[in-house]
Amino acid sequence: MVTIKEIPLSQIRRPIPRQTNPEKVTMLMESIAQEGLREPIDVLEVEGQYYGFSGCHRYEAHERLGKETIQCRVRRAPRAVLQKHLA
Repeated sequence: MVTIKEIPLSQIRRPIPRQTNPEKVTMLMESIAQEGLREPIDVLEVEGQYYGFSGCHRYEAHERLGKETIQCRVRRAPRAVLQKHLA
């Protein structure tokens, strides 16, 4: 089951470093500042911890805007699913 919730950025672990395009982040910052986030980022919830593997540009835009939370599409998963994402 997938739910949508606001999650503090500080609670989302990003175990795989991503390269972001600074121009795309800047464009997203402008859009988010004016209209808000249009599309939630996807996170896995494993044993009460949140892990983000996508949405790195939206995540960074929120960080740079000084926002404390981000809207997330949360999918609960067992540790075995998390391990597949880390492989």
